[in-house]
Amino acid sequence: MQEFSRGIRKSSSSLGFVPTMGALHEGHLSLIRRAVAECQFVVASIFVNPLQFGPTEDFEKYPRTLEDDRSKLEVVGVSALFAPDTADMYPLGAVTTVTVAGLGDRLDGASRPGHFTGVATVVAKLLHTVGPHRAYFGQKDAVQLAVLRQMVRDLNFDVELVGCPIVRDADGLALSSRNRYLNVVERGQALVIRRCLLAIERSISAGVLEREILLADGLRVLREEPGVRVDYLEVVDAKTLLPVERVGAGNLVAVAVWVGTTRLIDNFLVGLKA
Repeated sequence: MQEFSRGIRKSSSSLGFVPTMGALHEGHLSLIRRAVAECQFVVASIFVNPLQFGPTEDFEKYPRTLEDDRSKLEVVGVSALFAPDTADMYPLGAVTTVTVAGLGDRLDGASRPGHFTGVATVVAKLLHTVGPHRAYFGQKDAVQLAVLRQMVRDLNFDVELVGCPIVRDADGLALSSRNRYLNVVERGQALVIRRCLLAIERSISAGVLEREILLADGLRVLREEPGVRVDYLEVVDAKTLLPVERVGAGNLVAVAVWVGTTRLIDNFLVGLKA
């Protein structure tokens, strides 16, 4: 992989990169299409990273569909697929990790201790291995994007991180590889996530800017579905992930809920199309 990428950089061609854990859906493919449109060569990676899963999380059952994913990547014009195994990424005796202090402990980081150390470590290794000019990430993982932007700044990675819009099903549910865990009833219950965000967006449009009122509006909607358990609902600065008392343009409204045994996340940036 490094030899392939060095050759591209020596030729002065632009190299884009889309890291994934596989089980590709239209959200992933939208990132790749953006990369293909902006870069002369595009690498996609598929690696289900054990370091970002907690001991009670879904690492073993996380969907692995490599052959189907490979076919999708060929169709959208990826130049190379990097699909290492665990021993490649974490050789025997590896002990070094990357922790983004503060940011990595907020929102999803508070709910999933150690998760963003796993994310930052694997993305740092992937960026080092692939050496792209641009790396593309979905806005659905807004907290992850904030953590990785801080890491890239702090460690002087020579790469631009590009955030791309959330892709949704026709009914509004944000696309996620974990959506396939939902049964028919849960799939319907999950739509309350989008209704919650739309309610908050309408309140902001009506001039309601106080965080506590907006959160109350959103929680009222979430409680309409008794089968949904709230992990967090918050209004934060999109860079620091710290709560804001009055919402402003570019702030992040983020939510995480459990639908049955499946944890789902969604968000929107205030003043920008959700």
